[in-house]
Amino acid sequence: MKRAKLDLFMSLSRQRSIQILIFVGVLYVFMVSLEVPFVFKTGLSSVTQEGFSDPSSMSFVLDSEEELEEKDAPTRPMKVPLRVPSQSQKFRPGRRIRENKIVSSLNFDGSLVNVNRKDGFSGILNNAKEAFEVGKRLWEELELGSKGQNSYNKKVENRTESCPHSISMSGTEFWEKGRMMVLPCGLTLGSHITVVGKPKQAHPENDQKISLLKEGQYVMVSQFMMELQGLKTVDGEDPPRILHFNPRLKGDWSGKPVIEQNTCYRMQWGTALRCDGWKSKADDETVDGQTKCEKWIRDDGDHYESSKATWWLNRIIGRTKKVNFDWPYPFEEDKLFVLTLSAGLEGYHVNVDGRHVTSFPYRIGFALEDATGLYLNGDLNVNSIFAASLPTSHPSFAPQKLLDMSTRWKAPPLPDGPVELFIGILSAGNHFAERMAVRKSWMQHKLVKSSNVVARFFVALHPRKEVNVELKKEAEFFGDIVIVPYMDTYDLVVLKTVAICDYGVCTVSAKYIMKCDDDTFVRVDAIIKEAKKVPESRSLYVGNINYYHKPLRNGKWAVTYEEWPEEDYPPYANGPGYIVSSDIAHFLVQEFEKHKLRLFKMEDVSMGMWVEQFNRSTPVEYVHSLKFCQFGCIDDYYTAHYQSPKQMICMWDKLQQLGRPQCCNMR
Repeated sequence: MKRAKLDLFMSLSRQRSIQILIFVGVLYVFMVSLEVPFVFKTGLSSVTQEGFSDPSSMSFVLDSEEELEEKDAPTRPMKVPLRVPSQSQKFRPGRRIRENKIVSSLNFDGSLVNVNRKDGFSGILNNAKEAFEVGKRLWEELELGSKGQNSYNKKVENRTESCPHSISMSGTEFWEKGRMMVLPCGLTLGSHITVVGKPKQAHPENDQKISLLKEGQYVMVSQFMMELQGLKTVDGEDPPRILHFNPRLKGDWSGKPVIEQNTCYRMQWGTALRCDGWKSKADDETVDGQTKCEKWIRDDGDHYESSKATWWLNRIIGRTKKVNFDWPYPFEEDKLFVLTLSAGLEGYHVNVDGRHVTSFPYRIGFALEDATGLYLNGDLNVNSIFAASLPTSHPSFAPQKLLDMSTRWKAPPLPDGPVELFIGILSAGNHFAERMAVRKSWMQHKLVKSSNVVARFFVALHPRKEVNVELKKEAEFFGDIVIVPYMDTYDLVVLKTVAICDYGVCTVSAKYIMKCDDDTFVRVDAIIKEAKKVPESRSLYVGNINYYHKPLRNGKWAVTYEEWPEEDYPPYANGPGYIVSSDIAHFLVQEFEKHKLRLFKMEDVSMGMWVEQFNRSTPVEYVHSLKFCQFGCIDDYYTAHYQSPKQMICMWDKLQQLGRPQCCNMR
């Protein structure tokens, strides 16, 4: 009897179990049909080849470089479409489904531009509209050329520009050609230029900007300038001053005759070298063994007092007096002079009437071949100019000489998952040497090589077709260039910044997005550590931040009240290197796509404006550090700006060999 009851109980239990299993199966099918499988709640990224991992490991955290020593970059081919990883983090939008193409997805709809706006915004919008229209046409021509004009590409590849070994011009010819001597292939080591001229008599000057005098007052002025300019270096803006040589016979603020020398690189003047009649100090660095400034007779009496004291001292100790020559200031009103400018190994040297006067060391940013124009202006009559020992071919027309087409320098493919940091590098089409130096230096960091940090160059199209042809081939080979399809101009650099943010949040899904220039050396590990000081839940803006900077209202770079009505700019980080969190980048990309993003002609100020706008709704932590160096390099830098290709390689070598950051002072 008991056994029969037990069998009946077991039979009912089996039926109940079967019913439960059937119910679970039906429920599962129902959930699948609604496309809400429970596994999405834990995240697909928590599934590994071995099984399920801890869901807390979903958030990518980079604690130390040592974790990466054994980790290799993914081997997935670069043209395979990217998978869309699941994102559970607050400000980490998922990737768009797209291939890893070399052209930015940034699009500017010019049909929506309101040309009648009165807020100072329409000008840059119109420029952007025209630039994108021209860029679209250039890119279409470039793609057609790459398909059916291989012979054209070979011609461009082997093209060299034939240039004269010497050039001579009379003063009349020089004046008729706009006071400019064009040096088609620039200069080379040993090149020299001789100018025969005569300074004009001093004239009264009452311009308050020059004389700093009150209304009605004037000062006598006689000065001229000689400049080596980079006519082929930058398009769409004033040529850079590779060497600015400015003798001031009368009218300098010091009241004495001086010679001032400087450079202007990417519209930023460097520190002036002023020669005022005193010889350079004994411990000052020389240029090819020559002093930077030679001595000449001054009329302030100081040298006479010095001579008297020295004479009495020599009388007391019985020292024989040495014979010294006192030379006058090398330029005199209405007196003919012969000036020779020569290119040495370490810098430029100026001799006047056979005597060495000044030497100026080469500064970063330019090579000798970039000096493609000699310009003279001011209170000067030019009799003749003669340039000799010039190069007969221009290396810039053969970028294959600058590019090292080795697979060693190729960028690793994008990872499947999100990355810690994305670095967008602003570059120009013809900056082949700068990009190659970055590839061979800090882009070799193991964080970049393992794809935990992704770096890409952002380049707009160049006005010259042959540059674009070479740029496209470079992009296809190295896989680290994103072409923003508009015609490059200085006013529209801000569009590259928007493209960097778009790529950072929508293609690589980075936690932090950094912007820098192609002459900026970046310590990748230090940048990440600096960003990680801010709690992960906070929005951040990190860099060398300017507070209470005022817009210029006069001059070439003037900002009108329509463009910016306030007296101060919002806080903004200097453009050579800054970081924003992904939520800020995502915000400005969305605003751009809605045609609500205010564009400003200064890229770094624009970012400050956007961050301030974002800060009104979501608190942003501003982090200021001078280690994001704006001018040159400092000890223990995070970024170093204005670094030449040679300096980039040197800094990387020092970082590898010494294990600590050190600057390289060669030019």
